[in-house]
Amino acid sequence: MRREEKSEIINSLAEQIKEYSHFYITDTAQLNAADTSALRRKCFESDIKLVVVKNTLLKRAFQQSEKNLEELFPVLKGTTSIMFSNAGSAPARLIKEFRKDHDKPLLKGAYVQESIYLGDEMLDALISVKTKEELIGELISLLQSPARNVISALQSGGNKIHGVLETLSKKEN
Repeated sequence: MRREEKSEIINSLAEQIKEYSHFYITDTAQLNAADTSALRRKCFESDIKLVVVKNTLLKRAFQQSEKNLEELFPVLKGTTSIMFSNAGSAPARLIKEFRKDHDKPLLKGAYVQESIYLGDEMLDALISVKTKEELIGELISLLQSPARNVISALQSGGNKIHGVLETLSKKEN
């Protein structure tokens, strides 16, 4: 590979790192052609971009990136694929689902919600990561809950008071 080609790949990877808010570094070695094709199809269906990369080129793209990704350098060994996604937990869910029938891909590391996760044991934690929209929805629900309780209490209290007054008014007649 010529120097210009390498530079082009590094720039492309750096641009994708900048464009996508989350990425997962995986090991897809020893997957046969049919399994690799199935994984790529699932990635496409889930709006995840899967790219097989050379470790040295990915390391240079990390260095070129504005993000601090030095913690990921040690995992850049062996066969490496990178999954780019705008949904933080989508690649983790895909990996978990795919591994029901296969041994791979293994999670080497991930950059999700501006945090770095290292090792395959972090897969379950990454599955539970919520998106910004989900967190905002939960926050709104929590803020609405006390107001709903007050309104409900006032409405039920009003019904009780009305019942008591009606009973008293009938009793005096």
